[in-house]
Formats: sequence, structure tokens, C-alpha cells
Amino acid sequence: MNILDKIIEHKKEEVQKAKSEVSLSELMDSEFFGKSGKSLKQTLKEKWGIIAEFKRQSPSKGIVNDKSDVLEVVTNYEKFGASAVSILTDNQFFGGSLDDISKIRKEISIPILRKDFMIDEYQFYEAKSFGANVILLIAANLSVSQVQEFTALSHQMGLEVLLEIHDESELKHINKEVDFVGINNRNLKDFKVNLEHSFHLKNQLPKDILKIAESGIYNIEDFQYLKEKGFDGFLMGEYFMKTENPGKTFEEFCKQI
Repeated sequence: MNILDKIIEHKKEEVQKAKSEVSLSELMDSEFFGKSGKSLKQTLKEKWGIIAEFKRQSPSKGIVNDKSDVLEVVTNYEKFGASAVSILTDNQFFGGSLDDISKIRKEISIPILRKDFMIDEYQFYEAKSFGANVILLIAANLSVSQVQEFTALSHQMGLEVLLEIHDESELKHINKEVDFVGINNRNLKDFKVNLEHSFHLKNQLPKDILKIAESGIYNIEDFQYLKEKGFDGFLMGEYFMKTENPGKTFEEFCKQI
């Protein structure tokens, strides 16, 4: 069983537990559920296109940063020019929480991406309830029909959809309704990184779709390479989070662009 399979098996149990504790009607009573926020489609064009991530740990790297405060980090991300922030909400493998989103929602105005392993309709109600604006769908653990169904559900709630793919076999998951296609430079099954592979895969995407480079961007040269290759957005987290002051590191990075 690979890492992704282990995550999904645990996620199924986690979702069932959440359903037993908080009902859909309770989620829909949230102050955020009926509100709309800024569109990532718009903010990507206004700034450098960086979706700056808050991440405490990962299966491949272990603890990345368990000291920094989520609110302090993301307010600096916004201050220094992030187009959006990504919040990892998986707890078991990434040390995250939906509470991280609720802590920051009223404090920042840029879009919030809930980054998690979405396998059940319930999780989309959670995302909206806690104040997310964008959700991640991972083709590697979803069927083509699930991507279509979850995209429609997300749009009904006013959530934008970032569909993540990694190889040619997942191109069939793309439909005209998804808002963005992300190419993960890191293979979720073995966690190896290959930027060149991502560039070749990008050329097979629909020309009118907004394209996001995800993960494995470790320096300004990686960023510039992917920018020159035509990516519209860049999901980056570890580069900033592995430092003592992620917000300051993000500021210094943006000064180099």
C-alpha cells in the first residue's frame, strides 16, 4: 500500500467520525456558509500568482514547521503579495486542522484554499462552513465521475475548484467546469519531484484553463523556470515553512521576482 492509499483509508474513517459529530444542517448554519469571497481567478492575475501554503508536516519530510503561528504566517503572506493562501487541513499526516481556516478567515481578504483529500460530499460543506473559497480535488484518488460531481457541488456552494493531476492517465479527469488544473511536481505515490515532467504535461492541457504548478518549487530559479514555461499560478509551501520566519522568507522571495 502506497502513501496515498494509506491516507485515503484513514480519511474515510475520519469523515465518518466527523459526520457523527456535526450534522450538515449545523455546518450550513455557519456564518461563513452564505458568504462569498474573492475569486482566485481574479487574484492570480492581480499579483505574482503565488498560493502560499501553511504546512506543519508531511509524510515525506516529517516535521516541517510546528512552531509558527498560522495567523501570523498568513497575514504576512497577504501583506507581501500572495494571491491566496493554502491551508492543509489533514491532521493525521500533515498536522493540519479546519480550525486553522476559521482562525484566519476574518483576518485576511485573499482566497483560502482548503487543501485536503476530498472523498465525500460532507467535506465540501465543511470547507464552506469554515470559510474556504477554493477546494482541491486530487485526480489520483477520484474517478472521472466523482470529479464532475464534486465540481458541480462546489460551484453550487460558491467554491472554486483546483483539480490536481500528475500524469497523462489523469488528463481524462479534466472537464470544462473545473476552474484550475494543478500539476503536482511531486508524485503522491512515491513523493519524487520532476519539474521537467510537469512542463511536458502542461502542454497537453486545454489552452484556456488556468494552470497551477504545485509542490517541489525550492528556489527562485524553479519559480522562474515554471513561469517562463507558461504556468499561471504557483502553489508553494515548504520553501517558506521550513524557515524560522515563513512570512519574512516569503517577503524576501517576492523581492527577487
